[in-house]
Amino acid sequence: MIPQVSPPDWLRDVLSAYNDVVSELGWFLASFGVIYALGHLFLLPVVTRVIGSRNRNNPTIETATETYLRVVLLGFATLAGVIAAGYGRVLSETAVIVAAITFALGIAGQQVFGSLISGMFLVADPDFNVGDWIEWPEGRGTIEAVHFRVTRIRTLNNETISVPNTELTANAITRPYGRDRYRITEQVYVAYAEDTERALMELRQVTTTLDPVLSDPAPDARIVDLGENAVTIQAAFWIDEPTNSDILTLRSDFRRVVKRRFDEEGITLAPPSAQSLSGAVTVTEHGSESPASTGE
Repeated sequence: MIPQVSPPDWLRDVLSAYNDVVSELGWFLASFGVIYALGHLFLLPVVTRVIGSRNRNNPTIETATETYLRVVLLGFATLAGVIAAGYGRVLSETAVIVAAITFALGIAGQQVFGSLISGMFLVADPDFNVGDWIEWPEGRGTIEAVHFRVTRIRTLNNETISVPNTELTANAITRPYGRDRYRITEQVYVAYAEDTERALMELRQVTTTLDPVLSDPAPDARIVDLGENAVTIQAAFWIDEPTNSDILTLRSDFRRVVKRRFDEEGITLAPPSAQSLSGAVTVTEHGSESPASTGE
């Protein structure tokens, strides 16, 4: 018979301590996983759907709610795990809570909390929504999402950039297409020798051939400047429910039609150069001079 050897007392104490740690870790993971899974599968979809149905004109609130709710769910699941592991009494001690908050503030820093507060202001702004085209001093693009620290912007080149929330709240933001209608102005430079009234009439006629242009308010054409080398005329017209891509396409269509119409009507656009040379050129050879060419 093989004699049974019992481990020494110190080894039993170590194993017992590890058993307690494993047990506490198991309770923590089980509670954390159950709470987070239930919240992710049921709570998040329901709350997001309700918020989205009540704020159809403000999709930013829906995306922001999902982001903030995930963090709250993560914190609640962690709290449930701590309590299940047997450390709930620690949370009741004020000194521990204060120390934890102080530590978090020190780690995160002022900039992170500034971005968090800025993100809340952006979410609460009814004129700042996902899908809007915005312009700020450092760039332009379409809002894709507003997060805790940054706002995701999609540019014209289909690039995604992350802009700190503090940058957007600290600078002026332009929403050129934030209303139902948008006015487009295009300038054309006409030579002084042309009939300006006829050029204005043709410019006004061009605007009426473009489908998106509204008839009310009616398109307008006027003289805006008498420059040194050309007369500047301007067409102004309105479109409905604009987007940035629509504006770019419409501007290109307008310029193409204007160039073709002016060529057909014989209306000369402003000369590309302001310099005009005239006189005669002579060539001197073996001490004699003979006129070579004259003209302007």
